[in-house]
Amino acid sequence: MMIRYREWIILLPIVGLGILTANFVGYKTSFIESLPGVLILLGITLLAVAASKIIPIKLPVVAYCSLIGMLLASPISPVSGAILNYASKVNFAAPLTIVGAFAGISIGNEVKTFAKQGWKMIVIGLLVMTGTFIASATISHYVLKFTNVI
Repeated sequence: MMIRYREWIILLPIVGLGILTANFVGYKTSFIESLPGVLILLGITLLAVAASKIIPIKLPVVAYCSLIGMLLASPISPVSGAILNYASKVNFAAPLTIVGAFAGISIGNEVKTFAKQGWKMIVIGLLVMTGTFIASATISHYVLKFTNVI
């Protein structure tokens, strides 16, 4: 168990450097300007990892990450102003660059296994992605409508 925490503690700074670099190269935001936002995002990630191990409700780390981020950025949070200010300096696509790179490396190692699954796996993958998109768009629409944003 402790080894997994060591892995996270080693990997998160590497990911942070990748996000800082992607934010600088792609969006011309300086390292110094992006650093507080990246540190906040990495801190939320580390809290989510710990929460997934401590809280008895078994949710994926990404769910805890979302919940913690929403709580910290919500209007009821005393730190929401700072969180939103610093996190807004990190372009949303910058972390995706790193995630995409890791996903590509991961998939690259499993191409033979994926090919054995056949065309049915591609159809299922497309259906899952389409369903996720439609469900997210529908939920977003109703939330925005309910809050009188649209």
